[in-house]
Amino acid sequence: MTSPRSPRWTGTVIHSAPLVLPVSGPPLHDGALAVRHGRVAALGPRAEILAAWPDGEETRWDGMIVAGLVNAHTHLQYTHMAEVGQRRYASFEEWSTAFDAVYFGAPIDWAASARDGASQALRSGTTSAADVVTDLVAAGALRDAGLGGLPYLEALGDTDASWAVSGRERFGALLDAVGPPVGVSPHAPYTLDTGVLRDTAALARSRRLRLHIHLAEGAHEREYTVSGTGPLARMVRELGFDFAILREGGTGLGPTALLDGLGMLGPDCHIAHGTHLDAADRALLRARGTAVALCPRSNQTVGAGDPDVAALLTEGNPIAVGTDSLSSSPSLDVLADVAVLRDLAVRQGYRAADLDRRLVEAATLGGARALGIPEGLTPGGPADFAVFDVSAGTEPYRILVEEGPGRCVATAVGGKMIWDHRTAAVVGC
Repeated sequence: MTSPRSPRWTGTVIHSAPLVLPVSGPPLHDGALAVRHGRVAALGPRAEILAAWPDGEETRWDGMIVAGLVNAHTHLQYTHMAEVGQRRYASFEEWSTAFDAVYFGAPIDWAASARDGASQALRSGTTSAADVVTDLVAAGALRDAGLGGLPYLEALGDTDASWAVSGRERFGALLDAVGPPVGVSPHAPYTLDTGVLRDTAALARSRRLRLHIHLAEGAHEREYTVSGTGPLARMVRELGFDFAILREGGTGLGPTALLDGLGMLGPDCHIAHGTHLDAADRALLRARGTAVALCPRSNQTVGAGDPDVAALLTEGNPIAVGTDSLSSSPSLDVLADVAVLRDLAVRQGYRAADLDRRLVEAATLGGARALGIPEGLTPGGPADFAVFDVSAGTEPYRILVEEGPGRCVATAVGGKMIWDHRTAAVVGC
């Protein structure tokens, strides 16, 4: 336990529970954390924390206090497009057609949709998110809800020519309008010209901003980048995009190698999905320090297949967990995706006893690393945590994975209780 500067330090709130799971440190049975000015002042056995802060105001929780979940890939503005995500699709291309019909159909209030998404995320224990923003009006959802993380402003549809004429200047103005903190999200290798992909990476790094891109999501993405052919290439042509990959018959490179050659990959970049990564792709991502945000329920909805979770874990790739949006997933509950990842890993042959711990780490520490934000519950760090109505047994990671989805009862960000089932209120949304 970290000692306070003064044993009579006032203004401290103490949160205690039968089990505290900092994730960045060992589980604490009958544990507590002292919170002051939005940060963790101390973490340890409840008796020690209460003795050190006798004037602290204690909130006693049943169940488990856990470091806040980090949703490493979502689009909160698509929350009101849930009708698209309520069915299963045969392919990514079929889903994309259904998505476009709703996105370009009747007008949607993107700001309200994003606010609803932020509220749902908070109710599931998420304290930070990588929120990919397509329409500027949705960019304030995280900030307005009191959530941490970054809105990643999305670039898509530009050819090299349109980017040079006005696209780059327009995108830079949008980044200025959002203001820090903000990230850059070139959408995917098939929705931007290759020169634009290269320049968005350069633009982000010139501003010291983080990058996030969809990669290896659909089964036909490799065929598209290698030879400019296949179902994805046909869809891109039908949408009217005139990209060099299509004109020149591909690049001869798979999607991961292509992005690496364009200077996209690095520790300041994380990718979404990675459903179709082979051993060479995984090795390249490890070499570049680029994390993979896995979104298995979204993959299953859009017919993209399943990521090789066992290989990613065994080979040591940095991973995180995302829900994607309600346009491709049944909920914004990160732990529900963790439970699916666990089942996939077991079916794929992962047998090590550390599976539950590593997946919970991916949903907390892994997401934080991908976004470049503080990790877990540590003294001096932000008091971002969630409370789950689960049992407090001797295997807390397994219990959280098996019992945690849908069981969040409170969420605090910076020490502020933003969601509390006792009042059924989400503050700030």
